[in-house]
Amino acid sequence: MTNAVQPKANSSARALWYVAPGQAELRAATIGDRKPDEVLVRSLYSGLSRGTERLIFEGRVPESEWARMKAPAQEGEFPFPVKYGYSTVGEVEDGPAGLKGKKVFALYPHQERFILPADKVFVLPENVPAKRAVLAANMETALNILWDGNAQPADKIAIVGGGIVGALVAALASRLPGADVTLVDIDPAREKTAKAVGADFALPGQAPEDVDLVIHTTASAEGLTLALKLAGVEATIVEASWFGAGMVNVPLGDTFHSRRLRLVSSQVGNICASRAKRWDMRRRLEAAIRLLADDRLDALVGEEVPFAELPQQLSRLLSRAAPGLGALVRY
Repeated sequence: MTNAVQPKANSSARALWYVAPGQAELRAATIGDRKPDEVLVRSLYSGLSRGTERLIFEGRVPESEWARMKAPAQEGEFPFPVKYGYSTVGEVEDGPAGLKGKKVFALYPHQERFILPADKVFVLPENVPAKRAVLAANMETALNILWDGNAQPADKIAIVGGGIVGALVAALASRLPGADVTLVDIDPAREKTAKAVGADFALPGQAPEDVDLVIHTTASAEGLTLALKLAGVEATIVEASWFGAGMVNVPLGDTFHSRRLRLVSSQVGNICASRAKRWDMRRRLEAAIRLLADDRLDALVGEEVPFAELPQQLSRLLSRAAPGLGALVRY
């Protein structure tokens, strides 16, 4: 990793940039002057997305997805250099009277301070603390996944993969009346996570079969193969993980056709057709933030890493072998 770059005289912030495979650095960012309809935000925390940002850090975003993968406030272009991120919580230092001093969520990269249009920040409810609010983008993904899977009360639901998104899906699904929800993972330590969010837990060999809905989040062929195995006749399997440029071998022979399984992709960049006429992106993210008013979800907030140390820590934090569910960048 390269050393942190200190801000120049005309700069008032630093931002994380991915600059080459396995390399990142802090670069000076010029903030500029705030317009009347904009807010100046001082970052408190940002969330590090292990799945997506691992692909970026390793330079494995396929060229076909460069445009679709672009984050709302991204700078630079894939593969490198690129300023990327989409889950920041901060406090409004300056802006319209109704927003000044408010804690807000923004789809913004890892950066100490930044300016955005006022309508691009989301004021946190008083019952959603700043640390937990970093999960907002992941919660939006989890909500979209359950919509894509058409989860219903009393369904038997299995979530294969106990990372942050899988755990949030389990947390939402466990709220469905009468639903039987199991989080499946190869790591026995994830049982504690499952119990915290109100779901059962199973290792792959003990996972329930003949389920109504399976959500797959592991980005592995083994995980998707297991998801297909667990699905009951005419059940739905939602593929919620993203494989980047990788190829996946899964058994679509065997009983896949005789059981008439339904394999559905889910991607948070679009709202499913059944809701698209009534919901827009802002309404969905506002709903996701409200859903974070759940003390159980504090169990999903990962270790805190100082922003100044982030470039040196990324290899460890984004490793598949990294312990815990994720990382919280502290400013």
